[in-house]
Amino acid sequence: MTEIKAFRRQWNEGQKTLRRAFSSSESPDRAIELFLGQHRVLHSATIAPAGGWSYADAIFEGLDEDAVRRIPSKREHSVAWCVWHAARIEDVTMNLLVAGSEQILERGGWVQRLKVAARDTGNGMDVAAVNALSQAIDLTELRAYRLAVGRRTREIVSKLQPAQLFERVKPERLERILAEGAVVRTERGLIDYWSRRTIAGLLLMPPTRHNMVHLNEAWQLRRRAQ
Repeated sequence: MTEIKAFRRQWNEGQKTLRRAFSSSESPDRAIELFLGQHRVLHSATIAPAGGWSYADAIFEGLDEDAVRRIPSKREHSVAWCVWHAARIEDVTMNLLVAGSEQILERGGWVQRLKVAARDTGNGMDVAAVNALSQAIDLTELRAYRLAVGRRTREIVSKLQPAQLFERVKPERLERILAEGAVVRTERGLIDYWSRRTIAGLLLMPPTRHNMVHLNEAWQLRRRAQ
């Protein structure tokens, strides 16, 4: 637990540094490098050739299937749901909004492989829906899907040109989210939020800060489930 607290402090300091780097137009290459470091530890260690410690791997280490699927008393989510939701948000924002490309979910039969019909991000799901997804989802494929999403994010970000970091999200890409059912219409406020971000602003939230928020939640759920 002490090691996790130390990691969180270090990561949060790194996020502050990343925010400062993205606020300056003088060192975009440095900002991308910092982003990749912040992002790497939130995914499986296999996401990068160098490997290293991974918060995501630590959450799953020694955790049995029931504990991953269970919603603990007085909680609304499971570890499985947190991982799925974080992956969906990253997939939607990085592919549809930043790259203007097809979601990973829509490639390679991931809907069938995951064994869940939901194509949205899960925002607005009630506890019953969260539990149903948690019980049905294929856990091996879930981790494989999230890894595929993370690898695609790194590919997208590594190819960004400096000027792109300060561009706003294109309106037609925001509308595509609704057209594909990636966000349910009752949660349109999420799209409104993304519409006010630059590309750099998006990189500071879904693939880094948002991932961290839900991995922290998953860590707490892990502790309750054991």
